[in-house]
Amino acid sequence: MRDHSQFSVRFSRFSHLRPLVIALTLAVPVSSSALAGHPAQQAAPGADPSDQVPPGAEVDGYVGEDMMIPARDGVKLHVQVWRPRDSTGKLPILMTRSPYGFNVKRLQYIFDGPYRELVTEKFIFVLADIRGRFGSQGQFVMLRPRAAPGGVDESTDTWDTIDWLVKSLPDNNGKVGVFGGSYAGWTAAMATIDPHPALKAISAQASPEDMFIGDDFLHNGALRLDYAWSYSASLETDGRTSKPFSYDEDDLFDWYLKQKDLATLDQQHLGLKLPTWQNFVAHPTYDAFWKARRTSHMMPAKVAVPNLIVAGWWDQEDFYGPLKMYENQEKGDAQNLNYLVVGPWNHGGWLTGDGGSYGPFQLGSQTALWFRQKVEMPWWRYWLKGVGTLDQPEALIFESGSNIWKREKSWPPREGTTRRNLYLHAGGKLSFDAPGATEPAADRFVSDPANPVPYRERPLKSRGGSTWSVWLADDQAPFARRKDVLSWQTDPLPEDVAIEGNIAAKLFASTTGSDADWVVKLIDVYPSDETTPAELRGRQRMIANDILRGRFRTGFETPRPITPGAVLDYHIDLHAASHVFKKGHRIAVQIQSSWFPLIARNPQTYVANVLRAKPEDFKARTHAIYHTPRRPSAISVSVETP
Repeated sequence: MRDHSQFSVRFSRFSHLRPLVIALTLAVPVSSSALAGHPAQQAAPGADPSDQVPPGAEVDGYVGEDMMIPARDGVKLHVQVWRPRDSTGKLPILMTRSPYGFNVKRLQYIFDGPYRELVTEKFIFVLADIRGRFGSQGQFVMLRPRAAPGGVDESTDTWDTIDWLVKSLPDNNGKVGVFGGSYAGWTAAMATIDPHPALKAISAQASPEDMFIGDDFLHNGALRLDYAWSYSASLETDGRTSKPFSYDEDDLFDWYLKQKDLATLDQQHLGLKLPTWQNFVAHPTYDAFWKARRTSHMMPAKVAVPNLIVAGWWDQEDFYGPLKMYENQEKGDAQNLNYLVVGPWNHGGWLTGDGGSYGPFQLGSQTALWFRQKVEMPWWRYWLKGVGTLDQPEALIFESGSNIWKREKSWPPREGTTRRNLYLHAGGKLSFDAPGATEPAADRFVSDPANPVPYRERPLKSRGGSTWSVWLADDQAPFARRKDVLSWQTDPLPEDVAIEGNIAAKLFASTTGSDADWVVKLIDVYPSDETTPAELRGRQRMIANDILRGRFRTGFETPRPITPGAVLDYHIDLHAASHVFKKGHRIAVQIQSSWFPLIARNPQTYVANVLRAKPEDFKARTHAIYHTPRRPSAISVSVETP
């Protein structure tokens, strides 16, 4: 749920505005509303003045204005309204609701990035600060759950904002769309709870769905340490700005390894209790707190508002969310209003640039530009302006490896694939053939929390100054050389192997400890010969991955210690992929038990709350992965049939 203003973008079109806008935004209070009978209210105390629009400000032919909109409980919500200067006739409203503010830098990014194509189409853009952030009054609550009847939440604030806008803004056509990526994708989804009659469509892009199971903060009960800490520290230090946490180490691996008491990390380094960090400490299991924040469980069971759900195959933050939201909403989509797009992007990679590559991988076309022009633009033209026809397939899926777009009738596809197992074998072999009776039973390795496996090659830089946004493109070959990472590979493939759909690992494993993490990666290994571009020779490209904290083997609500030495089965959801392993490539699997500091270390000794583990709880343990006819560890994939 990162603030996309940190992306590198081109600001050339706005260079003539920069001195004027910066000077005015630092000196001028909230401007008076030009709407008769709706004078502007004061912004929230302590609000960042750069979030306010100076009188007469213009960006790319759009004129901006500040407004404060009353919510039903009396709290005033701050919005910026941007209208094309030369427009005639009535225009629809496109709104984004965000916790990140819309200062000068962010405005430049928005109009020259994700709105670039929409700007030419002409809409009334509304950029809204959510409750308790920047110019809006009230108290900020991270991913505020649905309120009891009579209360307020993001859905009621959206309803109140839309109601005010359609009644008060001159020359609007009475139709509103809500969209955004990451946190703003989540607020778009919240707009469908008791939707306002003027809400005609949304696009929830890269929205989280379940923070305990698979999105930003935890994966299958394992805390995503680096992300969870840096994000909550940035948003909740003062509640009105976004201030990146300042580390005192050149290598974040070392900094996190020195932290001996994660439960009080906020108090140690900031001198205060961060609400979100304390929630991590107070809710170590899948309890009512986490379940109340499941996105699609708050959305109506019957889909009534068209939703273009967007995901990126290599979204380093919220890949689980969009696919799970689509899956859950499909159960009530009798009117065919629920659509899915999955492209070859990282988190928000479709918002700006041309999308011609991801890391070192060339994608064969300008995928992001094509999405904005040929998918997103027609979506809004159809639903908000009644222009054109909706030529949107149920699922628009980019297949990596072949680099083609596929129009699917469902996701995952119901036809054209066969479920098959990739079995682990002795000697590091991987095959679609089941293990034989004479093979050695298991592979073993020692996992030492004092020397965890880094999730990237070191040194690890802070997210703001690194290539963290594309870390899923990192070469996995260096990790296969570690003694605490097990690796299996197929022989070179005699023909292309295409997989499309859900992926899962079923491991038979044991540990000498009473808890363990299991990290599984599915990998495409490129040939090392001259037929492969030099930068890709021998490269191990991660296609799917995830982690399971062993204590949750039988359920996330009730953790249980692992019996030392017991061979148990573990089911690990690796989500989904659409990928072609090309002829001559190899398919590989890596398994390890730490992924630091992406994931907080497991002490490998069962304790009630891992964040409260003491230094003496962290023990080196021996883990074993079994591959026998009775215990056939494997990766389950859907292989396309000819």
